Amino acid sequence: MTNQMTPTMDEQARAILRGNDRGGYTVPTAGLYPYQWNWDSAFAAWGFATFDVARAWVEIETLLTGQWDNGMVPHILFHRPDPGYFPGPDVWGGVGPVPSSGISQPPVAASFARRVYDIDPDASREALARIFPRLKAWHQWFMDWRLDQGAVCITHPWEAGRDNTPDWDGAMAGIDPVGVGDYTRRDTSHVDPAMRPTKYDYDRYIWLVQLGRRLNWDEAALLEENPFRVADPTMTFTLLRAQRDLAALGRALGEDVSSIDVAIQELEAGAETLWNPDLACYDARDVRSGKWAGCVSNASFLNWYAGIDHPGMVAQYDRITSICKYPVPSHDPSSDRFDAKRYWRGPTWGIMNALIGLGLEECGHTDRAEALRKTTGELIRDHGFAEYFDPLTGHAAGGGTFTWTAAVWLGWTSPTRPKGAS
Repeated sequence: MTNQMTPTMDEQARAILRGNDRGGYTVPTAGLYPYQWNWDSAFAAWGFATFDVARAWVEIETLLTGQWDNGMVPHILFHRPDPGYFPGPDVWGGVGPVPSSGISQPPVAASFARRVYDIDPDASREALARIFPRLKAWHQWFMDWRLDQGAVCITHPWEAGRDNTPDWDGAMAGIDPVGVGDYTRRDTSHVDPAMRPTKYDYDRYIWLVQLGRRLNWDEAALLEENPFRVADPTMTFTLLRAQRDLAALGRALGEDVSSIDVAIQELEAGAETLWNPDLACYDARDVRSGKWAGCVSNASFLNWYAGIDHPGMVAQYDRITSICKYPVPSHDPSSDRFDAKRYWRGPTWGIMNALIGLGLEECGHTDRAEALRKTTGELIRDHGFAEYFDPLTGHAAGGGTFTWTAAVWLGWTSPTRPKGAS
C-alpha cells in the first residue's frame, strides 16, 4: 500500500463511523442493523479512539445505560423505534431501563475500554471510573449464571455473536419450534438470503426468544427450562480476556481486584474443559447432551487472545490458513458443513481476525500475527468495509459500510494506527 492511499482508506473508515453514528451510539450498518449492538459498539469505540477518544467513551457509556438490575448488558438496545428490523422490542420484552433484547453478547467492552484508556490515560480516567463498576457487575453476571465447569455458556445462538455456526447444529436439532407462529424476517430484504441463516435456524431463534419472554427472562427459570445451553469458546475466551483487562484497569484506578483474579483462575480452568482431544482443538460443548460440536471455528483460535498458548493450536491454525486464501474462516473449509458465504458457516470476519491476530502477537507468534494483519488489511482495501468476506475469493458479503470493519482498519490494519492501539 502506498502512503498516498493510506489517508484515503483511513478517511473512508472514519466516514463510516461518523455516518453510522446516531448520537451517542453507532449502528453496525444502516438498514440491516438499525440499533445499538453490544460487541459492535465495543469495536466502534476502538475505532473512534484512533481519532476521538471522548467519543469512544460515550459509545461504551451509552451501551452500559441498558444494563439490567442483575448486571446483564443486552445484546441489542432499541433506542429508537425502527419497523425495518425483526425481532424488535415488542417481541423480546426486555426488562431493563432501555428497551432491549433478553440476552447478552461476547463481553469485549472491558478489553476495548483498556485499549481506549491506553491511548490517552489522562483524558480517560474519569470515564473509566464511571464504567468500571458496571463492567465488573456484567462480568459477575456471567460468572453467576453462565458457567459450566468454569466454561461460559450461551443460551441462544445470537448470544455468542456467531448466530448460525455449525457449532450449534446439535443443540439446535434438539429444539422443536412448536407454536412459533408466523413472522416476517427483515434481514433477507437487505441482504441476499444465501448469505443469511435459514428459516430452519430462524424458527428456533424465535422459539428461544419466546421462551425467554414467557419466563420474564428469569435466569434461574431459564437454567431449568432452556434446552439450548452450549459451553462456547467465543464467550469463554473473550470473558477470560476481559477479566484480565478489567483487573488491569481496576489496578490503574486503585480498586480491589481480588475477586476478578479469582474469576480469572476459574475461567482458565474452564477453558481447558473446551479442549476436544479427538479434534485436537478447542470446541463447543453441548451442556445438555454432553456432546462435542466437532468444529474447528475461528472462535477456536481466540485462545491466544485469552492468554492461553496451547501448543496444539498452532498446528490447527497453520492447517486452516493453508487451505483458504483469506483466513481465518468461521468454519473449517475441509468440513462438509462449510459454506463460504453463509454468515458464520464459513466466511472470514475482520473482527475475529483482529482478536486472533492480537492474541497471536501477544503470545509471541509474531510472524503469524503480522501475516494475518497484512492479509486482513488487503482484504478490506481490495473488497471494502464489508460485514464479512468469502475466505476463498475475498468477495464482500453481508452488509456494507460496516462499523466494526472500519474500526478494525483504524485500530489494527492501517499503517497509521496509533501507538497503543495494537
